[in-house]
Amino acid sequence: MAEKRRVVCPDCDSTNNVPADRPADAAKCGRCHAKLFPHAPIALSGERARKHLQNSDVPVIVDFWAPWCGPCRAMAPIFERAAQALEPRARFVKINVDENPELAAQYGVQGIPALFAFQKGQVAARQSGVADVNTLKSWVDRLAA
Repeated sequence: MAEKRRVVCPDCDSTNNVPADRPADAAKCGRCHAKLFPHAPIALSGERARKHLQNSDVPVIVDFWAPWCGPCRAMAPIFERAAQALEPRARFVKINVDENPELAAQYGVQGIPALFAFQKGQVAARQSGVADVNTLKSWVDRLAA
């Protein structure tokens, strides 16, 4: 039997088992039939964010941000390009710290933008400030291997 990876649906938050030997790019949710990898960052908060971080076998790259933050606005198109280029090897998530102060506090976010890479629910890498696409790519290359 083929190995399976857990991927949380960006629309309905159902956990799906995606066979590793099939193209993940074409994978759809078994519950709501949405594409599992939209090639764009998804906005999450609260329990939805926790579910994606804890129940995903693919790396989850998170941008903690706020709409009033100039460097966050500069980071947004870079993060979008990374999601377009690197999904389905990783999931890209944006968490607004103004709406989710408890999540920011839980992970020790002190300045924004703050970028985190999670692997199986654990912080695997982090960086404060604006990053380039190559930094995000190197995280995905290391964690998705």
